[in-house]
Amino acid sequence: MGASLLPPEQARGDDVVLSWEGREVVAVRLPHLADSLEHILADLRRRHGPLAELGRKEKQTVVRILEERGAFSVRHGVETVASALGVSRFTVYNYLNRENAARGGE
Repeated sequence: MGASLLPPEQARGDDVVLSWEGREVVAVRLPHLADSLEHILADLRRRHGPLAELGRKEKQTVVRILEERGAFSVRHGVETVASALGVSRFTVYNYLNRENAARGGE
């Protein structure tokens, strides 16, 4: 996920400070969600090669993986994924709708 561990005294407002037996022991700094999406896309590129060069079925699989990992809860997530896949936003939405229909409209 790309989190960093820091001494508690270096924690910022959006860091998570963990305590043990009433004493703060470590701060966890989580990456911004948009950065996480870029990390996920980079991982998929390493595994599958250039995403824009994948076939339709492979792109649908990538969209399913991204949906499972929360990519579309990020602001501009659909646009970012569409750009990475070399397709339109409309196509990404079609892939998502197709996947949801296949699962019974969850």
